[in-house]
Amino acid sequence: MNKNKSASKVKKSIPNLRWWIGGMLFASTIINYMDRQTLSVLAPFLEKEYRWRNEDYALIVIAFRIAYTIGQTAFGRLMDRFGTRVGLTFTVTWYSIVAMFTSLAKGLRSFIGFRFLLGLGESANWPAATKAVSEWFPKKERALAVALFDSGSSIGAALSPLIVIELYAHFGSWRPVFLITGILGFVWLLLWRKIYHSPEEHPRITSKEQKMILDDRHEDINVSVDKEKKPKLLELLKIPQAWGIIIARATTDPVWFFIADWFMVYLVSKGFSPQNTLIAFWIPFMASDLGNFAGGGVSSYLIKKGWPVGKARKAVVVFGGLGMLMLIPTIFVNSLFAIAGLFAVSTFAYATFSTMVLVFPSDIFQSSSVASVSGISGTAAGILTVASTFLVGWISDHYSFVPIVIVASLIPLIGVVSVFMLIRNSDKSRAITLKRI
Repeated sequence: MNKNKSASKVKKSIPNLRWWIGGMLFASTIINYMDRQTLSVLAPFLEKEYRWRNEDYALIVIAFRIAYTIGQTAFGRLMDRFGTRVGLTFTVTWYSIVAMFTSLAKGLRSFIGFRFLLGLGESANWPAATKAVSEWFPKKERALAVALFDSGSSIGAALSPLIVIELYAHFGSWRPVFLITGILGFVWLLLWRKIYHSPEEHPRITSKEQKMILDDRHEDINVSVDKEKKPKLLELLKIPQAWGIIIARATTDPVWFFIADWFMVYLVSKGFSPQNTLIAFWIPFMASDLGNFAGGGVSSYLIKKGWPVGKARKAVVVFGGLGMLMLIPTIFVNSLFAIAGLFAVSTFAYATFSTMVLVFPSDIFQSSSVASVSGISGTAAGILTVASTFLVGWISDHYSFVPIVIVASLIPLIGVVSVFMLIRNSDKSRAITLKRI
């Protein structure tokens, strides 16, 4: 009888369970982005129906960004306190309901209100996913795991125009589109509740995988410090490595959100119609997807070849910062596919850079602080994204997109410098419960 129980237990185990967890985080990010991109894709139609200017549309985007900015730090702390399983269950339920209720919007003010609530709920995805990666993946696989879940943003952004415009054409109205995309989160929740538990407690993890995860985690712990200590927010802000992550993310994320929120509007400003850009529209977002895996894959390869973790990550950061300069040439070309191609080079480079920035918290901080640091950096990025969104709307209405594109190309170089100057090993790092990279 004991043998039967043992066999049953083995049968229930799932090999490589951590990658199933990674797949769920990937799916969550796709749905997260589809819900937010629905409005971006429908923007030209809504602007026409409600006679909005770019400044009006910018107000809606800013409402989302303000809530997203607030939520990153707030939900980051909550994830560290209550855990990823409970936290994402709550927030995905939240933003899925809000996405569906957006179908009831009647004008600018109601759109602003719904987008604010959506941004608040969606803000938890990245701190939660980063924390899950730190719990489930060894350091040599973290970059690939981050690349996997973060690639969901580009997949979601690429799928959105195909699905949203098809639904809009089918129903002849934008309202059912919000309703249908909002339902997806509830389907994901059914699977999430079944599959996600911590490695220490998961009923279907193999003993081999559990040992591998926990052994790697113990290697990261500095025996001279109390690993259970959870630094307060102000304590984290005193750490230079935290500021390296904050500055790097704050100077790259606004560029991605400019592309995600304004690419369709930018193409329209170049003389293209939304219906005729679908073939080219997805190219930059698919390039970003490839960039996630390229950045994660290259850094993981270098680590396996014996490079220190920090050196491997920084090599990718340099490539990413330089590659984003390719936005500038889009000013001088008028071919749809040339513009899409140049944006694609930039988004590929951005994604390699972004993957490193997202994995740095789990490389450097203990699990009890990972979501908090990720959330703080997301809040900093959100503040600059809000400011830049307002400026994009105003400058594009009063001048053009030219100065916007130039600044978007150059500002990530500040992030490159911050990574090299602030993210490094030091005696102080060892005294503040940080891992060596």
